[in-house]
Amino acid sequence: MPKHHSSHRSIHGKNFIILPIIFCVLILGICTLIIYPSTYGFLAMGELFFSDGEKTFSSSFENVFVPVPEDEEEEEASGNGAGPKKQKTFGISTMHYPYYGEQFGELIIEDCQINTRLFFGDGDIQLNNGVGVYSGSLVPGFGGTILVAGHNNTFFNGLKYAQKGQRVKIRTSYGNYYYEITDVKVKDHLDKTAYDLMADKENLIMYTCYPFDEIGLTPDRCFVYAKFISGPVVDYNS
Repeated sequence: MPKHHSSHRSIHGKNFIILPIIFCVLILGICTLIIYPSTYGFLAMGELFFSDGEKTFSSSFENVFVPVPEDEEEEEASGNGAGPKKQKTFGISTMHYPYYGEQFGELIIEDCQINTRLFFGDGDIQLNNGVGVYSGSLVPGFGGTILVAGHNNTFFNGLKYAQKGQRVKIRTSYGNYYYEITDVKVKDHLDKTAYDLMADKENLIMYTCYPFDEIGLTPDRCFVYAKFISGPVVDYNS
């Protein structure tokens, strides 16, 4: 009998140690699954700003951008606010309309210190490597709304310097485009009046999270509006 009692006490002693450990491990695992997704963005952003190492992003995208020479007539027209004397066109069959995820150009605003890759699409890979045209809008030259998104703490941080009258240049493989900033507004991210994807004239809208130096997603967006100045337009009959 005494031997039996000793074995019984030994089993209970092991359970007293093992069960709390298992319980703690389970609680830790559950907490990690709940908390980690909500903090991942902040951890990644913290690594971006406070790491001393070189910042590297995913680069698994196709670059179809081949620069074309600057057009002096377009450059002059964009500088003095006048329209080009003769509207240049390009045949739709002669250009490669970008697939989702492809880099098809560059977006430059010298007054805002912005010079970045321009993608078709606004997914994570695109916005981690530049700025992206929303796939539900159009690309330059097609006579509609060009809606471009970018992160406020990286490639579109310079939009905080945007002012009326400043020039925006978009370079593509089928032509160079010039726009003039006409307005800057801060609106709620759910405000559908901030843009018109059915506009019947070419216009450029760039937007990013607001405030500019806020980490993570915010409820407000800064929208920068620009009118078309010059650049070749599509000829559907060609």
